[in-house]
Amino acid sequence: MTSCHVAEEVPLRKIAIFGGTHGNELSGVFLVKHWQEDGTEIQRPGLEVTPFIANPRAVQKCCRYIDCDLNRVFDAENLRRKITDDTPYEVKRAQEIHGLFGPKGSNQEAYDLIFDLHNTTANMGSTLILETSRDDFTIQLCHYIKDALAPETCSVFLIEHPNLKYATTRSIAKYPVGVEVGPQPQGVLRADILGKMRTIIKHGLDFIQLFNAGKEFPPITIDVYKITEKVDYPRNKNDEITAVVHPNLQDQDWEPLHPGDPMFLTFEGKTIPYEGDSVTYPTFVNEAAYYEKNQAFVQTVKHKLSAKGLRASLS
Repeated sequence: MTSCHVAEEVPLRKIAIFGGTHGNELSGVFLVKHWQEDGTEIQRPGLEVTPFIANPRAVQKCCRYIDCDLNRVFDAENLRRKITDDTPYEVKRAQEIHGLFGPKGSNQEAYDLIFDLHNTTANMGSTLILETSRDDFTIQLCHYIKDALAPETCSVFLIEHPNLKYATTRSIAKYPVGVEVGPQPQGVLRADILGKMRTIIKHGLDFIQLFNAGKEFPPITIDVYKITEKVDYPRNKNDEITAVVHPNLQDQDWEPLHPGDPMFLTFEGKTIPYEGDSVTYPTFVNEAAYYEKNQAFVQTVKHKLSAKGLRASLS
């Protein structure tokens, strides 16, 4: 009889590792290309692990995307959209990826898990991105990776929010896991950042292998940072930025921002403080790719997530 404190899930068989969802985030691009040539280090018994370049045209041009952000178009409307000559390249590509690794929402046919590899220009360190607070498997996976990386820190970012929808590339899998490592400039490789990403994937695959082999993982609780809202730069009537991220906030991802703390600095030298009524934990601070999205940083709150014990259903 299965205990109410233990979740039983079927073993995983098909895993994908996406690089180049954004073509200028090079750690994932080069790791995936390497693994396509020699996948020895990502092979695990009983697993089919597929390294995949998600946006090859953007990778070729070393730009974030060609027509629109691939990591925002995996919604039902775009996945069902009729393809015409005017259809954005990334929407066409999303439908191709959906056909290869989906369909989205199908636990039987879609890939079991997708690791989606990203770099950020923000000082976020190693970060795992969860899309839901209600999945024991991905919470257990994040807990395992965090423990394996200790004493190095690995933050967990929960993007679950009723009013903020992402429609990510990885969301077509049963278990979507984002991997975000920085700081790294766009179009640049850094050995330390690439190494951290590589290690995260190693531990993630190790967890899946242990789970498939029958190891039971006890109930756990982890700290996560849950998104609350996105904050834009101050702007004038022409929608032009009038202040920059304050030096006291720059590079302080995941650090507490208290009411009254400096947040922005105008070009005239005036400090604009944070006027919230509670402590927030900013992340993606001054991310280069988010200027076009009118986003200076993301506010989060600290939150505890619990997961039942976990074991594979091997019968």
